[in-house]
Amino acid sequence: MKLKITQRRSTINRPKDQKATVRALGLRKPNQQVVHTDTPQIRGMVAKVSHLVDVEELADSEDTQTCG
Repeated sequence: MKLKITQRRSTINRPKDQKATVRALGLRKPNQQVVHTDTPQIRGMVAKVSHLVDVEELADSEDTQTCG
């Protein structure tokens, strides 16, 4: 299973650890999307910044691009 992660809010005025987590997910600006494999590590990162991102689960056949 894959996760499509979309940054919905800016990281301006957020703590450094949240900025680093969003950056580690591969996101740099609002409305950017990345696709990652569903792992406990990625789920933990998403949980930490859940107020800044939206997550959509994709079946493996829907995957068009991968970033990790």
